[in-house]
Amino acid sequence: MRDLSGKTAFITGGASGIGLGMARAFAGAGANLVLADIEESALAQARAEFDERNVALMTVRCDVSDRGSVADAAAQAIEQFERIHILCNNAGVGAGGIMGDIPAADWNWVLGVNLMGVIHGIDALLPHMREHGEAGHVVNTASMAGMASMAGMGPYCASKFAVVALSEALSQELQDSAIGVSVLCPGWVNTSIIDSGRNRPADAPRRPIDPDDPRVRMVRDLVENGLSIDTVGERVLEAVHGDELYVFTHPDMRQNTEERFQRILAAFDKAAESPALAGTFSDQQKTSLFQRT
Repeated sequence: MRDLSGKTAFITGGASGIGLGMARAFAGAGANLVLADIEESALAQARAEFDERNVALMTVRCDVSDRGSVADAAAQAIEQFERIHILCNNAGVGAGGIMGDIPAADWNWVLGVNLMGVIHGIDALLPHMREHGEAGHVVNTASMAGMASMAGMGPYCASKFAVVALSEALSQELQDSAIGVSVLCPGWVNTSIIDSGRNRPADAPRRPIDPDDPRVRMVRDLVENGLSIDTVGERVLEAVHGDELYVFTHPDMRQNTEERFQRILAAFDKAAESPALAGTFSDQQKTSLFQRT
């Protein structure tokens, strides 16, 4: 999508953090905005900012883990703007721990927001975007944690790897349509995600965090010194213009992904040399379930 003037962007988690950065970038390119967010105070602040800029705007409280809440927000957006062109499934939370010790409620919360929130957004708005037939784009927010795992962040990494996989599949499904797909995999960004526990549901109460824990201090420092949300928003706008599937913000993190890929390729070499698999596959076999036609 090269021209966003008069188009409408629907952004979950749009009132703060990366979502707000996207909103600013899209508004600067002439787009209308629908900001869907669980925090009413943040929505009020965002509304004041964009009203001052005379941006055509709708704000709606939305819990992306709730399928009905997303569907209602989408219906209100369509009623106001008639057509949604850009869908940003961006809302996200962070929680971790050592696997085996992580409460089920934490898994449900993180996967409910980070993964099911993306699915709910797609289910609510992709059929509408297909139906109106105009150029469109879907942006799903994952993370570098969806490219290379980190110890102590199992739920978060699992959710973000899933968003990357989902986006790759969606890109293939839409490759002959007017709708592009991007998966945003940022590194450290100066947001309030480390404090996302403020939005925990009642059935996933906050667990105490030791502020003196070296790992907690390290992550907080990395986040506070991360990229600005406006820089990330402009990067996403570039990706929408250029129809980029993978959207990275930290080229210095390339090595993390390369090391993972090297381990994967080495494992394929092991399989090729495996006595247990000897004679199982012919060198001439070309077909694959995953091979594109």
